[in-house]
Amino acid sequence: MKKESISVFDIFKIGVGPSSSHTLGPWRAALRFIKTIEQDGSGKVQQVRVLLYGSLAKTGKGHGTDVAIILGLCGEDPVTFDVNQINPRIAQISEQKKMLLGKTQEVAFNPTEDVVFLMTESLPFHPNALTFLCTFQNGKEIAETYYSIGGGFVVKEAENNQDGADVQLPYPIERSEDLLKWCTETGKTISEIVMENEKKWGDEEKINAGVLRIWEVMRDCIYRGAHISGILPGGLNVVRRAAGLNKKLLKDKTYNSYDEWLAAIRSGGNQFQYILDWVSCFALAVNEENASFSRVVTAPTNGAAGVVPAVLQYYIAFCDGNDPHKIIRFLLTASEIGSIFKKGATLSAAMGGCQAEIGVSSSMAAAALTECMGGSVRQCLMAAEIAMEHHLGLTCDPVAGLVQVPCIERNTMGAIKAITASQLALQSNPDDARVSLDAVVTTMWETALDMNHKYKETAEGGLALNIPLGLSEC
Repeated sequence: MKKESISVFDIFKIGVGPSSSHTLGPWRAALRFIKTIEQDGSGKVQQVRVLLYGSLAKTGKGHGTDVAIILGLCGEDPVTFDVNQINPRIAQISEQKKMLLGKTQEVAFNPTEDVVFLMTESLPFHPNALTFLCTFQNGKEIAETYYSIGGGFVVKEAENNQDGADVQLPYPIERSEDLLKWCTETGKTISEIVMENEKKWGDEEKINAGVLRIWEVMRDCIYRGAHISGILPGGLNVVRRAAGLNKKLLKDKTYNSYDEWLAAIRSGGNQFQYILDWVSCFALAVNEENASFSRVVTAPTNGAAGVVPAVLQYYIAFCDGNDPHKIIRFLLTASEIGSIFKKGATLSAAMGGCQAEIGVSSSMAAAALTECMGGSVRQCLMAAEIAMEHHLGLTCDPVAGLVQVPCIERNTMGAIKAITASQLALQSNPDDARVSLDAVVTTMWETALDMNHKYKETAEGGLALNIPLGLSEC
């Protein structure tokens, strides 16, 4: 049986918020279905409908699943589409009741009727399921079912080959013990092993450029989110806090760019409370942007998109990490930890609760920070284990199905836990550890299987039931 080969660019995907599984995944599935229509060659399309099942149906409205699908059917790319045009485009389609399918042919389309939320139906393979139905004018019909399995990864029903399955890597890794083995035998760090594997997809110069592009999007998201005030969309009336915190921490300092902002942050010193507030600000900024349908990077998901950037920004601002090579090293290491969790457990909150999102992102950031701070490979794996161990059992209970409460604050918690886990590992002897990363990955998956379905991104349990709502738009 072929093993799955996962690239750093599979773990870190540029896209649009607020959810990798409920927004980016369905968007990518719609783009794949457009290709199916084109390859079918049956000519003019008469009608397209979409059926949403399980978690996609129950929290799809709050996550913008219908919006993402419509934009995907229009042939728009989530990496490059102007996020400022999302609302106008959807409003236009809703008003005119037609869309330009795949940018080539106009078809009748009524979003309120042609995207169907089947709230009581689920498909057995995965809670995040959607079926596309297409009828051509010649009477032919085609249908395809896709599953958004977390982190923006999408698989088609009955699809045997996973992305990357045919790529034979020089250092195949399924578990952390494989990673440790290769590092021990070669003397390479985690990031160096990842780079050698990554070269199977491209040359090092392009890889480095691509990784730095990932950081640029993360960086811009932090900076943008730290300077926008107001109320988040969706009707929960959640107040954006990053901008206010940024202004409070910088007092009267002035700046006109990210680099000047970074210098202003550094000039404030390195007191514990000051740094703690900044880590929270960085994480809040990203996830407030995510909740606003802005451009973010899955890390490894959108709901947990703030943890890795916040810890990396902490490393850059307070730990002398403002160097391209160090940033690349950080992200390569983080990606491998995310890959191990995807292979051994899940990145989907609809399958595993929030431990699969915030827990994994915290683990990724902890290992990455540890390597960049001079930790050994075993200390990196120890840091990753510590971070996840203290997220085990974390439920996903989004209030009103929005990626806002408690999701945004959880990113601040995940970032702080990552830094703490890294510090603990750096000050510890891995020989004394009693829990391995592989053991915690297995435990996380077993916990996911035991967890009641209502705590898996359904908005049917936890905080989602116990907070009085005064929703105007949900």
